Amino acid sequence: MKKELGIFILLILLCAIASMRPQWNFLTVYNLQNTARLTGMFGIMSIGLGLVIITGGIDLSVGSILSLQGVILAILLAEKNWNWPLAVGITLAGGALIGAFHGFMVTKVKMQPFILTLCGLLVYRGVARFVSNDSSKGFGDREYGLLRHLTTGTFHGIPMPFILLVIIAIITYVMLHRSVLGRYLYAVGRNEEAARYSGINTKIVIGAAYVLCTLLTAIAGVIFALDTNSVQATDFGLSYELYGIAAAVLGGCSLRGGEGSILGIVIGTALLQVLQNVVNLLGIDSSLNFAVMGTVIFLGVLFDQLFAQRKRVVAVEQKAPAIQQNQPVSISS
Repeated sequence: MKKELGIFILLILLCAIASMRPQWNFLTVYNLQNTARLTGMFGIMSIGLGLVIITGGIDLSVGSILSLQGVILAILLAEKNWNWPLAVGITLAGGALIGAFHGFMVTKVKMQPFILTLCGLLVYRGVARFVSNDSSKGFGDREYGLLRHLTTGTFHGIPMPFILLVIIAIITYVMLHRSVLGRYLYAVGRNEEAARYSGINTKIVIGAAYVLCTLLTAIAGVIFALDTNSVQATDFGLSYELYGIAAAVLGGCSLRGGEGSILGIVIGTALLQVLQNVVNLLGIDSSLNFAVMGTVIFLGVLFDQLFAQRKRVVAVEQKAPAIQQNQPVSISS
């Protein structure tokens, strides 16, 4: 809980600083609702990515998956005129199948997750551009009933994407911190070989993490697509994997695996969105967004590395007295 508390205090301090100048309009209803909406959409995707990172893996293709599934949803709803429950179901199933493919290639074929998902980043966006003929796919002015409300509406002033994030966070929190699967995810991330020797089916556990990652990414893709009301495959979801990785790292997930929490990921996502909001309010050029993302990831990994080294030093110092006490005593004649 120390990491979560630290990042939460940092979030409060950043909000306090942003609120000091009234002309920034940080505390206006519109700005707070927009920040909560973005936190909800990016948070759902980041939770899925965080689950994979906890197992010691990575998924660089989530931005392209957002693009592909967004294009598919737009085609099914606006061009094929499918009813929205079926169209959304097909979209989410497609996302889950991509995750199952990733899990199979990582566990059975032993491909490196970095290489596999880097290829996916290129392939899925290429397929999205081909399917859409490199043109924008829109949803028009159709309401789609409950679907539109769930993705773009509000409940007592709270954006629905943020409410969906809270629901998904609670479900994944119980799964990760209160279930056998969650314990297995941490065990695999800390030492996959030791987990396998202890009787854990590491292939199923890793595969489940990738399926959950791409399923949550597809859910976020549905929300993003209807929020923008159109999908342009060339730039929709572009580099969103950086946001997800940065949020997970900020929230305490270690890229070495075996560490992280759902609460930390949610707080990390909120901090990232507030930070970007402050950058925009300060009038800093939006082209520096990637610089901000890169700096956040760098600092997160740096502090994680320093923290890990400190833990090792403390562990050695604690063991040293015990070793000294058990040393044999030499008797001189």
